[in-house]
Amino acid sequence: MTQESAPQRILLVTGLLGAGKTTALRTLEDLGWEAIDNFPIRLLDRLLETEPGSARAESGARMAIGFDTRTRGFDPARTIELVKKLSQRRDLQITALFLDCAGAELERRYNETRRRHPMSEDKPAATGIMAERELLEPLRRWADVVISTTSFTSNDLQAAIRAQFGGQSAAEPTLTISSFGFSRGTPPLADLVFDMRFLTNPHWVDALRPQTGRDAAVGDYIREDPAFAEAFARIRDLLLMLLPRYREQGKAYVHVAFGCTGGKHRSVFMAEQIASALREGGFSPTLLHRNLASRAADLLEGQKP
Repeated sequence: MTQESAPQRILLVTGLLGAGKTTALRTLEDLGWEAIDNFPIRLLDRLLETEPGSARAESGARMAIGFDTRTRGFDPARTIELVKKLSQRRDLQITALFLDCAGAELERRYNETRRRHPMSEDKPAATGIMAERELLEPLRRWADVVISTTSFTSNDLQAAIRAQFGGQSAAEPTLTISSFGFSRGTPPLADLVFDMRFLTNPHWVDALRPQTGRDAAVGDYIREDPAFAEAFARIRDLLLMLLPRYREQGKAYVHVAFGCTGGKHRSVFMAEQIASALREGGFSPTLLHRNLASRAADLLEGQKP
C-alpha cells in the first residue's frame, strides 16, 4: 500500500438470526459495498490475499461480509483471533457490526414467517434463540458497532445502516423532471404528478399555438395567469422539502412529472421553471419533455369552444 492509498474497508456483519443481516447487506450493496453473505469466515485471510492491481486491492475499496451461526465452521473465538491478526495489516480497516434483537421480538418474527429456528430442533423458538445468544455473546462484546433492531422496521434498519456506513457514498437520488400530455397517458413510473390544466391555455392564442413552453412569449403568457405564481412557489417549496427526505430514506430514483393536455405549453414551462429552481436549491435534475416533439397538439386539444 502506498502512502497515499486508503486501506481497504472490511465490514463483518453478524448477529442473531432474524435480526436483519440480509437487509443490512442489501443496503450496504446499494451503498456501493461489495457484499458477500454466508461466507466461511475461517477463509477470510485467503479472501483478502489480493494481487496488486486487482479490484479488491484498489485504494479505499469496501467489502461487507455476512456470517452467522449457520456458516460452516462457525467459531466465535477463532473468528475474533483471526480478525485481530488481520487488523494488524496496514492495508485493511476491519469493522465488526453485530445485529441484536430482543428474544420476544425474534419469536414474533419466527411465528409470522412460520420458520423454525435452526438451533431449536423440536423445541420452541425461544430455546434456540437463547442458545444462539449464548454462543454469539463473545462476538457481541467484541463488535465495534451493535445495532438493536427490536423496534425497527425494515426501513428503519436501512436508514440506520445508511447513516452509519453510507458516508459520502450516500448519493442524491437520480432526479428527473418531466413534462407530458394527459391525452397520451400519464408516465407509469412517476412518483409525483402535477396537473397544470388549471392554468390558462396558450393553445387558444393563435400566435402562441405553434410555440412551446420553452419560448419566452409562452412563458410570459403563463406567468400572467393569477394562479401561476402561488402554484409555482408551493410546488417548489414542497419539492425542496421532500427531496432531502427521499434521500434519507435511500430512494434511488425520483421522477416528478408535470402534465397538461397536449404536453407542449403549460407542462413544459412549469417543468423548466421547477428544474431551474431545484438547481438553485443544490439539486441536479434531468429534464425530459415526453410529448414536445409529438404530432400537432391541436388534434388533441380540440376546437376552441
